[in-house]
Amino acid sequence: MKKFEILLLMICLYISNLYSQLDYSFSGYIADLPVYSIYNEELADLAAIDKYQFANIMRLRLRPEIYLMSRTRINIEYEIDAFYSNQNSIPFISLTSTNRQVVNLKWTIFDQDNISVSNYIDRLYLRQGFDWGNITVGRQRIAWGVGRVWSPTDLFNPINPANFGKIEKDGADAASLTYSFANFTDINIVYNPQEKLNSSNAGFRLRTNFDQYDFALVGGYFDRSIVAGGDFAGNFFDAGLRGEGIISMNKDDPDSNYAKFVFGMDNQFTSKLYALIEYQFNGEGAANKFDYDLSGLLNGRIINLSRDYIDAGISYQLTPLITVSLTNNSNLNDGSGYVTILGTYSISDNSSATAGVLTTYGNKFTEYSYYPTSFYLQGEFFF
Repeated sequence: MKKFEILLLMICLYISNLYSQLDYSFSGYIADLPVYSIYNEELADLAAIDKYQFANIMRLRLRPEIYLMSRTRINIEYEIDAFYSNQNSIPFISLTSTNRQVVNLKWTIFDQDNISVSNYIDRLYLRQGFDWGNITVGRQRIAWGVGRVWSPTDLFNPINPANFGKIEKDGADAASLTYSFANFTDINIVYNPQEKLNSSNAGFRLRTNFDQYDFALVGGYFDRSIVAGGDFAGNFFDAGLRGEGIISMNKDDPDSNYAKFVFGMDNQFTSKLYALIEYQFNGEGAANKFDYDLSGLLNGRIINLSRDYIDAGISYQLTPLITVSLTNNSNLNDGSGYVTILGTYSISDNSSATAGVLTTYGNKFTEYSYYPTSFYLQGEFFF
């Protein structure tokens, strides 16, 4: 019997032994994302794909929440994805990989020609609350970090900011404990097993508050390296101020040691105007574009190739129902980057439509020259 079937059987037996009637809630959403992408000719020739691509991704995500007792609940997030492409290759936006999941909970329903349908479980965890905190076991989201664009201390679920097709952060198979010492002070301890025991990840995040600023220390063992760092967030006059960073050290491979940090500010200037700026130093990246780790980017091990980045964005509410935004994300080392322009229309309290453009710039072999220029629409309906 498969591991997942055993897990489901254990959960069902546990539930049946508790109550004949259980409280529950149910929510979810359906989203559709048609995308037209234009790749540069060199990359298209190298990857043997068409320069012009059309794809459509439709997602149905179901989120039941079962309350077993006053402090015990099971959360499940199940998703069905239908993908269409005008050729048999998969565009960049659909590439995703995580090494934080030890159990394969994804299955292909249909895969023929240019159409594929798959389903998977992205969250499946049991949470038990106590007077002092909680314990969570299963596939879950570990919410570490304070960065708006990048988050070095998010050692479980980082997302490439250029991947506009990603809605949810990947869940991590983990056991986590949160212990509250006092108001605004707690510690989160996480263990993320791997198939090889010596490759398992474990860490902590100790958080507190001082003089209207939140501070946190993080540390642990991730990807066979010792990691230490922290973050802070607070207000500087009317603006929000935040930063975070880590140092990763591997005694067996000193050449792989690196530091990574971000520093950012944002401000709600008026009820309609919002602006953000964030800088990232990525010591894991390469200073020379010919040393870029492209395979690491494609397999999800890293999310950026170079060292220094800056992201600046602005959004403005044209009407109570329409918001437009403009963002520029730049690689300061090789001069490449991308610009996104978005317009979002709120159709109702639980539905919206977005039209967007992501256009890239940069010379040959620079980081964002590998990304396509994309035009896309996205519709979302929540229930």
